[in-house]
Amino acid sequence: MNPNSLPNAILWAVEAAQDKKAAAVTVLNLAGLGAFAEYFLICSAESLRQIEAIGDAVEERLRAQGMHLPHREGRAGTEWLLLDYRNFVIHIFSEKARLFYDIERLWRAAKRIDFDASRSAAPGTAS
Repeated sequence: MNPNSLPNAILWAVEAAQDKKAAAVTVLNLAGLGAFAEYFLICSAESLRQIEAIGDAVEERLRAQGMHLPHREGRAGTEWLLLDYRNFVIHIFSEKARLFYDIERLWRAAKRIDFDASRSAAPGTAS
C-alpha cells in the first residue's frame, strides 16, 4: 500500500492532522478484515488542547471538500477523539492513550502506511 492508493479524503485528513503537528500519523487499510470501516487514520497529540485542534482541523478540511461528519466521540478534555466518516475513522490519541489502546496491534493484519510528520501527505511521502 502506498499513498497513491489512498482515497483523497484520507490524504486530506492526514494533511490537516500534520498541519496541527500530529505525531506518528498512521493509516491502516482494513479492507477484507471484517472491520466496520475500510480505513483507520491514527495519530497522537502532546496535549488535550492539541487533540481538539487536530480534530477541528480535520473536520474543517473535510467539510471544505463537501464531507459531512456523521459521528464524533470524545469531549473536550478527553485523551481520545474519534471522527467517524463511516468508510474511514480517525482516532486522535494522547500518547498515553494510544499506547494503552494499541489499535495498531489489534489490527496488525492491516496494510499500513506511516507518514513522516516532516513531510506532507502528498503521494510518495510515506515512510
